[in-house]
Formats: sequence, C-alpha cells, structure tokens
Amino acid sequence: MLTTLDTIFDDLERQFARLRAASGLTSTAAMPMDGLRRADEVLLRFDLPGIDPDTIDVSVDRGVLTVSAHRQEAYGEDERLFIRERPMGDFTRRVYLSEHLDADHVEAAYRDGVLAVRIPVLETARPRKVQVLKGNEAKAIGG
Repeated sequence: MLTTLDTIFDDLERQFARLRAASGLTSTAAMPMDGLRRADEVLLRFDLPGIDPDTIDVSVDRGVLTVSAHRQEAYGEDERLFIRERPMGDFTRRVYLSEHLDADHVEAAYRDGVLAVRIPVLETARPRKVQVLKGNEAKAIGG
C-alpha cells in the first residue's frame, strides 16, 4: 500500500511540475508589484508573504533597482510534500529607474508581508509653479 501511495505522490509531483512549467511561473509572478507616483516620490510595493525579512535585499546599481528575497520551508523526516502551489526559493525583481528619480536616497521597509520601496523624485523633475510676469516686467522676456 505504501509503495502504491509513493507512486501516486510521485505522479502528483510530476503533474504539478508540468503545470508550473506550462504556466510560465517566474520570480515576477512570485513577487507582484504595485507602483504609485506622487508629486515628490515613487512608491513601489512588493508582495512577499512568508518571507524572512533577513533574506530581503534591495540594491540600486546604474539606474536599476533590484529586489531579492528567499523563501524556504523545512519538513520533518515523517513529512512528504505532495503539492506545492506556494513558490519557494530565490526571487528577484528588477525595475529600471527613470533619470528623474533620486537613486541615492532610496528607502525600503517590510511589514505584514509587503515590502515598500520609496524613491524620491529629483527636485528638478518635480512639478513647480511658473510665475507669469505682467506689464513692464513682461518686456524683460521680449513681449
């Protein structure tokens, strides 16, 4: 009976591995992201449930923000995994940053399974009010 169950579990593992390969599951699928643009910053939020915060790495190199994380579970000697829908292993996501963002002042925080990355907008790229000159002041521009 145990041999028969082992064969069934092996077959289940093969079927789910085929499904994962056919679905094109990638690290991007394992690390979905939302992006929010504000007047003075960009906020990126990455879903990383079940991740040990000590495995999260955020870096910026030549205009590319890289977020990496690792998820792994250990099982006892008497436990045998026969289905895995939650991705495990190493995950990496790269985001190309605009030249209008301040890559030197990126901040990151992890809470409740969500990694938030704040990237300030450079002062020169922020919206600003332009004063309209009137009367004699306008002559200085050539009006």
